[in-house]
Amino acid sequence: MDNDTPANDRRGFLKCMAWAGTGALFAIESGVAGSISLDEALAAAPRRAAARPFTFVQLSDSHIGFNKPPNADARATFQEAIAKVQALPQPPDFIIHTGDVSQLSRDDEFDDADQMLKATGLPVFFVPGEHDMLDEGGGKAFLARFGKGSMGSGWYSFDHRGVHFVALVNVADLKPGGMGSLGAEQLKWLRADLAGRSSSTPIVVFAHMPLWTLYADWVWGTDDAGEAMKLLARFGSVTVLNGHIHQIAQKVDGRIAFHTARSTAFPQPAPGTAPAPGPLKVPPGQLRAMLGITDAMVAPGQGRIALVDATLSA
Repeated sequence: MDNDTPANDRRGFLKCMAWAGTGALFAIESGVAGSISLDEALAAAPRRAAARPFTFVQLSDSHIGFNKPPNADARATFQEAIAKVQALPQPPDFIIHTGDVSQLSRDDEFDDADQMLKATGLPVFFVPGEHDMLDEGGGKAFLARFGKGSMGSGWYSFDHRGVHFVALVNVADLKPGGMGSLGAEQLKWLRADLAGRSSSTPIVVFAHMPLWTLYADWVWGTDDAGEAMKLLARFGSVTVLNGHIHQIAQKVDGRIAFHTARSTAFPQPAPGTAPAPGPLKVPPGQLRAMLGITDAMVAPGQGRIALVDATLSA
């Protein structure tokens, strides 16, 4: 889909390699990635409101249905994350969810997430994670509920207040032990989608798995992401958001800034610090300090993308 505003029926950035805490406030200003503290963001909210920026929130890896250590109730922590969104001083224009909505692609898991998100009254834009494609149809249940109007396995784009948003799917053809993949059909679509865009247009891309090789030993990356980055290289500002690794990490390559999001369900270990990825068991009192949301403030023409992290425990 490709609209001037998010459709009501569709259902950010950082601290450098920080492995605890969650949530970020994103502000896009003139398309250059930057960051501000949460206190600075809250103090500046009236000024930014006068400049008519917009905000959006990134949620990721809610894993509704997960009920093992370190989190016996992922539904409860997702609800806490939504309460954080509802308490923001400036209501966001929409929410982006970067995948693994569910734990096992069950209808009740999707329905619980859907109902909780509807309570925000905000449009929500989704991409699937690998946990959302475990049904017999290989993701048909996810697409039927959250992917209406999308193409292929769930990719689409939309425009909002001068920023072009691109949703990519890199979990549709995962091989055991393999990297994420976009595939030739999606890359062809991406080329066409970007072809008519001015190089001055700020671009925000979101997907589930990292679109850079964050840690090859744990297949935290996308094998053909380089082809997508070539198509994006001519733009003056590109911000790429993903989930999957359940922690904050950053990479800047030329004019493309990559940012990962924390989960609302459970943390994962830092790359190479455990035998394998998976739920990181932490004491109950520490869990909410490692979960949260990402809130992005966008003011094209005013400067840079400002980012703030906030945890569920804050």
